Amino acid sequence: MITQATFGAGCFWGVEEKLRSVKCVMKTRVGYMGGKLKDPTYEEVCEGKTGHVEVVEVTFDNTKLKYEDLLDVFWRIHNPTLVDEQGADKGSQYHSVIFYYSEDQKKKAFLSKDKLMKSKKYKDEIVTEIRKATEFFPAEEYHQKYLLKIHQKSCLGEKNACSVEKV
Repeated sequence: MITQATFGAGCFWGVEEKLRSVKCVMKTRVGYMGGKLKDPTYEEVCEGKTGHVEVVEVTFDNTKLKYEDLLDVFWRIHNPTLVDEQGADKGSQYHSVIFYYSEDQKKKAFLSKDKLMKSKKYKDEIVTEIRKATEFFPAEEYHQKYLLKIHQKSCLGEKNACSVEKV
């Protein structure tokens, strides 16, 4: 069955590249979720006044790829103990969050978070939120598969790669 998952884990360029590369992921889109403004722009989200988070929407066939496997990738690709920042990127749009679409996803997200906390991998508290999905607003086209377009695997080392400046 075709299913969606949505994650916020910092700059959506790098998060999309990691999730897009997972075997059996059918499609990814970057965008905004969780805020109060309808159809926000990148600039509005970066101002930090909309309440939106930069997210990656993942479409996958759950008969070929388990949601738990995507959760494992999510936990590995960012630091879930940081509030509104990842690496050099700081701001409420970089919030660590799992948006769930069903009670099953909600349950699995909380179980995965509990498992990570019990593992003691991090000495600091895991601050990742788990929230019901709201309307997804696709980001502007130039953000879609951005790192693939510029032939990069991550934002690391690229000057202003994940800044608020328009490319």
